[in-house]
Amino acid sequence: MYVPPMFKVEEDAAWQIVLDAGAGMLVITTDSGLASVFVPVMPSEDRRTVRFHVARANPWWKAVSEGTEVLGLFLVASAYVSPNLYPSRSESPGVVPTWNYVACELRGVLHLHDDLEWTSQQVHELTDHFESGNTPPWRVEDSPAEYIGHQLTAIVGLEIEVTSIQGKAKMSQNRPEIDHDNVREHFTTGSWSEQNAASRMNLDK
Repeated sequence: MYVPPMFKVEEDAAWQIVLDAGAGMLVITTDSGLASVFVPVMPSEDRRTVRFHVARANPWWKAVSEGTEVLGLFLVASAYVSPNLYPSRSESPGVVPTWNYVACELRGVLHLHDDLEWTSQQVHELTDHFESGNTPPWRVEDSPAEYIGHQLTAIVGLEIEVTSIQGKAKMSQNRPEIDHDNVREHFTTGSWSEQNAASRMNLDK
């Protein structure tokens, strides 16, 4: 991922993008070409690994062998920026459309965990994480044990041993302050994706 210094985020912020996204696109190279899967993920506390699972029926995991390289892509903000939102263009008309976004790319190698104990632990951790904001939170134990057991046999666990991570926040920092602020103000009353971008533009100054 190309990241000019102005748009670079620190490693902690890059990991926060992964956490905020909750799910991402994971891409591998197979004998038939590139293959992707979109899945919810759970980083480990030490940030060395990212755990997830896929459906056993999904052929993606069957192309994975121990040590397969993977590229993970995570996006938490995305919005089109029209040159009409730049007040400064009245004096400097040389402007073009662009896109504001906050994204993260991580790379690593894959490890398969095709056993019920590992997948059960991963499912519990993932569920507890995403249910933590709900009152009351739903628990895996709220479903019959026989049903959960059947569901666990239908998935395969995987783990990314992370080798690198980098984040990017391109949020009009390269524009004059009057343009940056006008884009943010316009986004605050726009679509859901624009409002989301606006909330993150408040953090980039």
